[in-house]
Amino acid sequence: EVQLVESGGGLVQPGGSLRLSCLASGFTFSAYNMNWVRQAPGKGLEWVSKISTGGGSKWYADFVKGRFTISRDNAKNMMYLELNSLKTEDTAMYYCAKDPYSDPASRGQGTQVTVSS
Repeated sequence: EVQLVESGGGLVQPGGSLRLSCLASGFTFSAYNMNWVRQAPGKGLEWVSKISTGGGSKWYADFVKGRFTISRDNAKNMMYLELNSLKTEDTAMYYCAKDPYSDPASRGQGTQVTVSS
């Protein structure tokens, strides 16, 4: 059974930073590209970033380029997302997800990020 557990969310002021973590189990983590996706209140699921199996390739949505950094540690079955220069519009539930991220069974329960002064 795929299990993905996110942590690290919280309340932060605009311009602040957070580091999200994702612990994976129940599948061969190192064999999968992994994603971070988010969902803001009243909006649909939005892809944020993707990292290749070995971590050598990374992709970002235009709205987070230069602000967020994705990484992974296959030895620990962990994935991370560094969020910097946060904006109010970054407020959302953040999920880690294996491909295909559109499948709810491929996502964790999420961690809430709230950016507010």
